[in-house]
Amino acid sequence: MQTLIETFIRNANAFDVEAVVALFTPDAVIDDVSVGDAFIGTDGIRLYLEQFFVAYHTASKLLSIKRLDNRNAIVRLDFTGDFGHETGILQISVSAEGLIERIDADLE
Repeated sequence: MQTLIETFIRNANAFDVEAVVALFTPDAVIDDVSVGDAFIGTDGIRLYLEQFFVAYHTASKLLSIKRLDNRNAIVRLDFTGDFGHETGILQISVSAEGLIERIDADLE
């Protein structure tokens, strides 16, 4: 789980949208309360990354990982970018195959 999360952050920080999308199941969901929308499937994940990471030059720094079990974790991140600075929480669920199937995101 930690390697997957670190890979997600590294690829997102490099704005490598396709490498990030490859970490998700085809029907994955990112539900981000802070932007008021859910992004579904690989096209939705791609749109989310382009709108909120690439467009805002978002850089993420891992603050902590709390494993809930083998397939779920709560990740705390520090975000900086054109929007300023925020701290956020990602609740990440991973499939049996080791791909991200859901992220519930919010800002602190």
